[in-house]
Parts: sequence; C-alpha cells; structure tokens
Amino acid sequence: MHIHILGICGTFMGGLAALAKASGHRVTGCDQGVYPPMSDQLQALGIELTPGFGNEQLAHQPDLFVVGNVVSRQHSEQGVAKYPLMESILELGLPYMSGPQWLSEHLLHKTGHEFHVLAVAGTHGKTTTSSMLAWILEHAGLQPGYLIGGVPLNFNTSARLPIKTRMTKRPLFVIEADEYDTAFFDKRSKFVHYRPRTVILNNLEFDHADIFDDLKAIERQFHHLVRTVPGSGRLIVNAQESSLQRVLAMGCWSECEGFAIQSHEPQDKDTIAMNWRISGPAEDFEIWHEDVPVARLRWSITGVHNQMNALAAIAAARHVGVSIEVSVQALERFENVRRRMELKGQVALGLSDTSASSQAQANTERVSVYDDFAHHPTAIQTTLEGLRRQLGAQARILCVFEPRSNTMKLGSMKALLPASLAAANLSFCHTQGLDWDAKEALAPMGERAMCASNIDAMVELVCAHAKPGDHIVCMSNGGFGGIHAKLLSHLAGLAGLAGPAA
Repeated sequence: MHIHILGICGTFMGGLAALAKASGHRVTGCDQGVYPPMSDQLQALGIELTPGFGNEQLAHQPDLFVVGNVVSRQHSEQGVAKYPLMESILELGLPYMSGPQWLSEHLLHKTGHEFHVLAVAGTHGKTTTSSMLAWILEHAGLQPGYLIGGVPLNFNTSARLPIKTRMTKRPLFVIEADEYDTAFFDKRSKFVHYRPRTVILNNLEFDHADIFDDLKAIERQFHHLVRTVPGSGRLIVNAQESSLQRVLAMGCWSECEGFAIQSHEPQDKDTIAMNWRISGPAEDFEIWHEDVPVARLRWSITGVHNQMNALAAIAAARHVGVSIEVSVQALERFENVRRRMELKGQVALGLSDTSASSQAQANTERVSVYDDFAHHPTAIQTTLEGLRRQLGAQARILCVFEPRSNTMKLGSMKALLPASLAAANLSFCHTQGLDWDAKEALAPMGERAMCASNIDAMVELVCAHAKPGDHIVCMSNGGFGGIHAKLLSHLAGLAGLAGPAA
C-alpha cells in the first residue's frame, strides 16, 4: 500500500517509515522541525518528505494516512487549525490509523507472519537497553529486527526487519516500548499495541506531566502492558523499584524474573524475587544468576544505570535461548547509542603550538564536548554521576542543558534540578520557551548555575567559563540549535585554531 506518515521525522515514526519501505510499501511523509539523525536516515532511504501539514498533501492520494502523536486538533484563537491536513482527513472521511496500530497489524502480528516481540519499557534507559538487547541477539546469530528511538552504533540505523532463522520459532523483533500516548484519537500508551512475549520493565517514576496526572496513572498503563503478555511469556523486572512492585501487585499471569544490584539484605516476601544481580564497579562487574556468579563483564560503558541495563538485556536474551556467556561477549563489543555521551569533538584550549612535541600537553588540555539525550532529572543525575566516577573528583564537568520535553517545559520537575546537577562543577540552562523562572529554580546552586535565553548567548557564556581540560556535556532531547558545533567552533577560535579537533 501507499502510506503517508504525518510526523515522519520523530524517532518512532521515522523508524516505522524505514520498516514500511523495507516491507515493500510506498512511503511518503510530512513534518516540521527536521534535524539529524532521522532526517539523514529518511533521505538515504529515498522517502519523499513534505514540509508542514498542508492540505495540498491530499494530492498524494495514499491508501492510508498514518498519524504520529505529534498531530493534534489544536486551533489558534482565530480558529486556524495547526494541522489542516488532519482536519481535511477527518472531514473527508479518509482512512487513517496510528503508528503503533499500523506497526502491530501490518508487521508485528500480520496473519501468518507473527514475530516474537521483545519490548523494553521504563522511564529511563529504553533506547540503550533495546540497543544492547538487539546487539546481543545479532551477535548470537539470530538476526533480529528492531525499532529503537535512537541510532545504535553497532548497527548505525534505528530500525530494520528481522530474518527468520532455524534457531527461533518466530523472527525476533526488539522494540522500545514507550508509555506515551498513541495518538490524539487513542490515549492508550503506545506499548499496549505491541503484544510482546518478552518484556523488560526497567524502572518507573513520574514523567510526561502533560498527559499523566500522577505516578499512579502511569503504573496503571504499565499494568495494561503486563496484561498483554501471554502465560508463556516472561517479564524481566527491576526488583528495586517499588512502583513496579505495585504494577505486578495488580496482577501478573506470566513468568517473572527480577534483577537488581547485589544486596545482602534479606528480601521481604512481598517483593519481586531477585533472580539476577550485579556486583562491582560499572566498568568491571560480576553477574549473578540464582545466587551463583556466572560471568564477568569488562567494558567501556559508564554508570550504574548501564550495569542495570546490561543485566536486563542479558536476562531477556536468555528467554529466547541466548546463553549468558554469549551475551557478555556481545556486550564487551557494545558501542553504545548515538547521543549517549557521544564525544562530538575536542579543542586544545589555550595551546597555540600544535607541533608533535606539544602533543602530550595538548591531550591533557583539550576541552571535550559531548552530546547526551538526558532530559529528565533522574537521567541527568545518573549520566553526570557516571561521568564523575569515570573522570575522578579533580576533573571539571560543565553541564549545558535544555528543558525541552513537555514535562520539563511545564516546570513540574524544576525542584529536582539542583540535586540532579550536583555532579557538575558548573551548569548552564537554556531558558527559551520556558513558562517558569529557571534562575529561581536553580538558585540553591548559587554561582554554580547560570542561564541564557538563546543559543548564541549560551555559547558565549559557556566558553567564557571553559578552562583547559574541561568536559562540556550538552543535554537535550532535541537538536539544541546545533550548540555542539557552535561550542567547538567558538573554542577553536579562542585557541587560535582553524577548527576543532575531531
């Protein structure tokens, strides 16, 4: 069929477009605010994009319009529709469907072509854990398909179709299972459409304040996901999360395995059993299964949160027949995900002599600029703490962040920001578009927190405080106005160089 995708440049809808094209469908789409990596991926696939949501796109005459959750019935005070194409689709009675529903009916559970879906859910770590799991299955020779809200560096694309092998009854498909609502006409969480057989429940805390009133409302949605798992399916659940214990207390009809950081405390009889545990530092730790040490993982990925992500991925892979040993071998070669502490460049600030004799000094004086997707206070905190443990107490970390998500824009998480930024020496907040006073929210940090209302002012401010050897971490779930390249260019200018180091 010919499908026309509204909101095609979001990570989910862009991945869906890639899968639809690979399945033989004709795909076109429209969106606003296009930026890499999804725009690059769609262009490489030869998918025709139309800017905006204008009525002229009716001329495409697709068999079906697939609607992303960016689309709404919003109108201006003058009564002008923000998405006129959607209004025309409704007025003319043209066929339309949400992205998750299309994915389920036309790909994941197409009659006669059922996939074994492995879903990764949780407030944090979905993209990284999905990438780990997909890579483990690939390393094991199972050739999984996947749809991930980012670009795993081991694959360099966010989505692909699976290949059926003799090693599995059904083709395997790993999906990042988002709790955000499906569409303006379907307010259920996306993940209820996927009908998985293996589910990771990584963590659960309050988020998406624009659509959920409280944590209890999100727990109810997670339980809707649990209800879709068959009896022969398996839940891999973070045993340390009381919110997930409450989810399972509502009812669980499938196998359940818990994972946690090693603890010598006796378990309460009402808590989730700890079948999987980890012990040791993030870069070199032991994996325990049923109270027996079974493997050791040495890798370059930082952070306790990534230890937990890895443990969940190992447990989920075991459900489809991958040994712990093979999983560990795969993770030793895991390259992380684009925009997860991705080093964008370095500049030897304050060092004009770039000859070979000064190279050792240059290496110690380079200012490093990173890109990271963290946007929830917990994600910001765990990422910064992981970098702090890696670099040591003496290193200087400068955090440049943009409260861009709907939850952050509403200000419901602003009181948590000072604590989440504690591991950084200095923090810089981009305040454009906020309805709350960032300076007031960050006041407990004193001179360690600064604000700027536009990107150019932010670049000037950060560079004025940067020193040789600094680590500058830019955090946003959007393009952040290309701030990474602008910082590197400005720092290079200060250093008297033609351009930043690669």
